[in-house]
Amino acid sequence: MSLLDASGPIEFAPGAWLLPNHASEQAADILAAIRECVRQAPLRHFMTPGNKPMSVLSSNCGDFGWVSDSKGYRYQATDPKSDKPWPDIPSILLNDATQVAEQAGYPEFLPNACLINVYKPGAKMGLHQDRDESDLNEPVVSYSFGLPARFIWAGQTRTGTKQRLPLNHGDVLVWGGPSRLNYHGIDKLVEGTHPLTQQTRVNLTLRKA
Repeated sequence: MSLLDASGPIEFAPGAWLLPNHASEQAADILAAIRECVRQAPLRHFMTPGNKPMSVLSSNCGDFGWVSDSKGYRYQATDPKSDKPWPDIPSILLNDATQVAEQAGYPEFLPNACLINVYKPGAKMGLHQDRDESDLNEPVVSYSFGLPARFIWAGQTRTGTKQRLPLNHGDVLVWGGPSRLNYHGIDKLVEGTHPLTQQTRVNLTLRKA
């Protein structure tokens, strides 16, 4: 069975799972809660350490937020734009992420950081590792809403064989264990419209900072 035909959870790499359509029924409620977070901590283009703007718009919710600027990549407890704490992770999202992680074999996952990334057509995310967290034994849980995207999955180096997984509205990815430090990214987003997100893709990535 190919990923395109999958209706239930599928392990596409050791410790890495795709749950197709998992969050579709709760999508409207989750997105409404995230819009409230963004009202408190507006989206912005983070700058890379090389002082280039990222193509995605970003914000955070949770006890810690992931930020990037000329000082580097890091988590911090306050929004650098306002010096205020980040909004709380919405309970509907927090509860679901905990359950999804347990389903994928990572019990007792309790994320305290959620990176909100909004992609417009033409935006992309280059291959990178999620390695700024203090405990790399904890998994990553990533939600996709709105426009479809192609997720690039590589090994623990940028070179070599890569998988490209279609991500559709409501799909959830979970990875950890032997795959925790695999490189991954998103191909350039293609033009389109979705009834809940219009001309955008919303990605919510939960971690234990």
